[in-house]
Amino acid sequence: MSSKKNAPAATGAQIDQLDGGSADSVARTPLDGALWLVRHGFPVFPVDHPGTPQCTGVGRGHDPATCTDRGKHPCVPFTRAHTLDEDQVRRSIGGKPRNVGVPVGAVDGPDGSRLLVVDSDRPGAIEDAAAAFGQQHTPTMRVRTAKGHHDYYWAPADARLGNGLGALRGRFDGDVRAGNAYVVGPGSVHATGAVYELEDPEQPPVLAPGWLLDALAYTPPPPQRPVLVPRQGTHRGLRALVRFVLDAHEGERNNRLFWAACRAAEGGAENADRALIEAAVAAGLDERAAAATVRSAYTRTGATTR
Repeated sequence: MSSKKNAPAATGAQIDQLDGGSADSVARTPLDGALWLVRHGFPVFPVDHPGTPQCTGVGRGHDPATCTDRGKHPCVPFTRAHTLDEDQVRRSIGGKPRNVGVPVGAVDGPDGSRLLVVDSDRPGAIEDAAAAFGQQHTPTMRVRTAKGHHDYYWAPADARLGNGLGALRGRFDGDVRAGNAYVVGPGSVHATGAVYELEDPEQPPVLAPGWLLDALAYTPPPPQRPVLVPRQGTHRGLRALVRFVLDAHEGERNNRLFWAACRAAEGGAENADRALIEAAVAAGLDERAAAATVRSAYTRTGATTR
């Protein structure tokens, strides 16, 4: 999306050129919304419309004849069959009852940025999430939906985002869409009859705030598995071997595990092999690989695992 397309421009004579007429109705129908979107650099594609007798959506595993989630399924393979051509938009969306979709990953923003859409399931959900992080919501391009709203942001090109909530999980009522994803666009009709509406046709997307990008990029650490340390006569020595494995860094984990397993086998502590395998998994090794290393150590010393 060029800076020219990104600039607020739907005023005066330019509004008159839009099929919807005034700013208040600039995206009151799917065709109006689709034309507004492509004129602002957002490619579009046709989506099922709840006004048709049967769902017109396609896709692997989707059965139009039994679909009950109307008005949301793409009518084409959206990652490829999207367009910025107005004539094609009129043919695919204006000639029959269709909603409009926006392929999020196909939208080009300023300086190579990519589109990020935050889908709030209730009014004020993203504002509340920002407050939970000690921040304020940054106003941006917003589309009101049947339940809440879609907020359109630009994310840096190198931001590794998808549809995961990251640190927003449990603090935000809704979803996010980035990369290989889509959202239903303004002018579309929800199954309830509500129309997706642009809140302000002159408000372009803004750069996503840092707190939001950091929250979405957050990856929780894997849960730590409890490490079993048998209560035998060699308890103190085995505990030291377990700690030796737990403290291993990447590149030395297997060698440390093998050495510790040899010492444990020589000591004869019951269930030492299981304790060392669990320690190795907690340190980051694959369980099967860790078990194989321990068996190899026990074989070398002439001991047997239990």
